[in-house]
Amino acid sequence: MSAAPSVIARVEGKAGRLTLNRPAALHALNLEMCVALTEALLGWRGAGGPEVVLIDHAPGTRGFCAGGDIRMLAESGAAEGPERGRAARAFFHAEYRLNHLLKTYPKPVIALMDGVTMGGGVGISVHGSHRVATPNTVFAMPETGIGLFPDVGGGWFLPRLAGELGTWLALTGVRLKGREVLSARVATHFADGGALSGLALAVCADGGAALAGLETTAPELAPGAAVVDRLFAHDRVEDIIASLVAEPGEWAAAQLGTLRTRSPQTLKVALRQLRLGRQAASFAAVMELEYRIGARVVERHDFHEGVRALLIDKDNQPRWDPATVEEVTDAMLDAIFAPLPEGEGWTPLPGLAEA
Repeated sequence: MSAAPSVIARVEGKAGRLTLNRPAALHALNLEMCVALTEALLGWRGAGGPEVVLIDHAPGTRGFCAGGDIRMLAESGAAEGPERGRAARAFFHAEYRLNHLLKTYPKPVIALMDGVTMGGGVGISVHGSHRVATPNTVFAMPETGIGLFPDVGGGWFLPRLAGELGTWLALTGVRLKGREVLSARVATHFADGGALSGLALAVCADGGAALAGLETTAPELAPGAAVVDRLFAHDRVEDIIASLVAEPGEWAAAQLGTLRTRSPQTLKVALRQLRLGRQAASFAAVMELEYRIGARVVERHDFHEGVRALLIDKDNQPRWDPATVEEVTDAMLDAIFAPLPEGEGWTPLPGLAEA
């Protein structure tokens, strides 16, 4: 018997439905899934296709999409000779093209973020027009904890959240749950248990009209926008840390404790990425920038060490190098952000409108 497809693509009523179907990995993306999603979306773009696109996951798991194939990226970045980084770059190229396709898609894209939505799962949800959180949603961009960086368009959407909310999310990797995802405006809608039941079928039957009546507002996140903006508005990680040190209270102490466990290199990469992304002229420009970063970071010590400590040995004791943010120099960052050689950079799918 052939294995079940990792993406189930079909047209149901008014919707082109894309169901992630890799339950053992919490539907984490691999190259095959990125290609399948892209091919289906391209096939449905025209006037003769479905009215809306629905992205959900197979039932019975607690993840919408837990990220990307991190072990593959680490193995690729550690390979010897001409194969070093090749598979990682191929994955990033396909994944970022998928992100850009979703951002420029001419029809409503409705993502049901029911469960763990992290990393790559964020990339296939936040760039669509409608994002539905549920009581089961756990959103995070946790890359600073494994020495990677908040990619999949994080350099675009995070700095466009209110104030410095995106900076806080990117640097700490904090997890937002349920209605908090709507509070942050990462989600556009919230479906409680009653509304969630049958929602996918309702979208297939009624298109975007099925979202009418769902919650679209939620209380402000603690500790409040004013506090987050004041503490995370700095353009240097050292200054953010100093502000947290000087701030009284348990919340600031908890954020400081988190930052001190993260890769110093990645903290500085992420902050520069977000500050450049805030000024970027287009989404495609951000994806090209993130491809440069990704191509370099997967070959560096901190990513391999983060994967070892959190996913392989699971001792949760990464030994970062450099060990402090003060030791991460501008020259190190410049090397990570530098343009790739001609012909080796990222390009969007041909014929897509700019975004």
